[in-house]
Amino acid sequence: MLYEPISVFDMLKIGVGPSSSHTLGPWRAAERFLSELESKGILTEVIAVKILLYGSLAKTGIGHGTGIAVQMGLCGYDPVTFDVEQITPSVEKIAREQQLLLAGKIKLHFNPATDIEFLYTETLPYHSNGLTFLAVLTNGENIAETYYSIGGGFVKKEGEEVIPDASVSLPFPINDADDLLKWCIKTGLSIHEIVYENEQAWRKEEDVRSGILKIWQVMKDCVYRGCHTTGILPGGLNVHRRAAGLNKKLIGDVAYNNYDEWIAAIQKGGNSFKYILDWVSCFALAVNEENASFGRVVTAPTNGSAGVIPAVLHYYTVFCSGNDESKIIDFLMTASEIGSIFKKESTISAAMGGCQAEIGVSSSMAAAALTEALGGTQKQTLMAAEIAMEHHLGMTCDPIGGLVQVPCIERNTMGAIKAITASQLALQSTPDFARVSLDEVIKTMWDTAQDMNFKYKETADGGLAVNVPLSLPEC
Repeated sequence: MLYEPISVFDMLKIGVGPSSSHTLGPWRAAERFLSELESKGILTEVIAVKILLYGSLAKTGIGHGTGIAVQMGLCGYDPVTFDVEQITPSVEKIAREQQLLLAGKIKLHFNPATDIEFLYTETLPYHSNGLTFLAVLTNGENIAETYYSIGGGFVKKEGEEVIPDASVSLPFPINDADDLLKWCIKTGLSIHEIVYENEQAWRKEEDVRSGILKIWQVMKDCVYRGCHTTGILPGGLNVHRRAAGLNKKLIGDVAYNNYDEWIAAIQKGGNSFKYILDWVSCFALAVNEENASFGRVVTAPTNGSAGVIPAVLHYYTVFCSGNDESKIIDFLMTASEIGSIFKKESTISAAMGGCQAEIGVSSSMAAAALTEALGGTQKQTLMAAEIAMEHHLGMTCDPIGGLVQVPCIERNTMGAIKAITASQLALQSTPDFARVSLDEVIKTMWDTAQDMNFKYKETADGGLAVNVPLSLPEC
């Protein structure tokens, strides 16, 4: 197996909803296309562009905002910093004026209705999430570049070899869970300590800490915003936001003015099982309702599953005395390492593996992180990750109307609760007696993905997507 070093900041990315593979990935692919044109010195010679979307990108691209994402990327906007409130006005302006400002400086005639083509019946062989950018130059030459959005916001160019960065030499190279456990046993370090040492091959210690805390801040902002925003989610399914109503029901008439005061009010409400369960669900709903509304979220490891880790981390910080910056950093580093192992050994793309590759992986990441945070051993931590995935095996991706709403939003609540349950089971168990290892369950997940019918892999051609009647307009 070719060794692939993966950073915490590869697995946990700040971006825009609703989908890491169908929104963030195509957005990044458009940015890469611009970069290629720039590097060849032909960007200023472009007089027309067209985008072709294949496979799952075509089938669920409208619901996932793929067309919006490629337009934003071609305009040169950054998904990390662009004001999400300006996304809709920006694409409406492009459609209205039929003009796109390529890389923010070259005016092109562009009609989204005809210049973004959804090829519903065509799938490229390498990956279901394929897209091709076509450019016409002033001299009549045609340029074509194909990219694949392979899950979690990762993008691969057609024919591109994954070559490890020779400038990055990790002290603890890890391909699978056995490698991780080997280093833990050999050094006596915890999982987050191993990750922390590896991370410093990319960046300084203070940059690691500040970067992870920025990710945590985005998670907090997303949860708070989602718990205080009402209305109907975009897309035509008429799905009502529920997090704000649940928050109001749970918090009552307690007054607060900001996130910290809100958390303090939640803590005063008690710690009964039902109360905590309701809040974990509320946290998860809040994130994915924001995600469905083109809000700013943290891909963890995908956007469709972005609510699981923030919900479990809030459970830890609010109800388990884990509200400490160092503990939060440790939590997210452990979670990221588990996610990177899944990416290396299997997939984090629903278009390749179904929802087990999204909610299943995020639940596994959260379970491991929570277990270590609560004092579990390295073996118990990996056991928790295994338990969480074991009980997501075979989960299909069947978004109704191709939207990351039903059943996706509720699945984040289920993934969060399963993560907490898996953690508790592992903490009360002796891992030496476990019959299934994390590597074995990851292999099983990949085998299951290979056997899963294509219609259950983010195509909206199977499952709930075809059994729930809709009144949506034809795409």
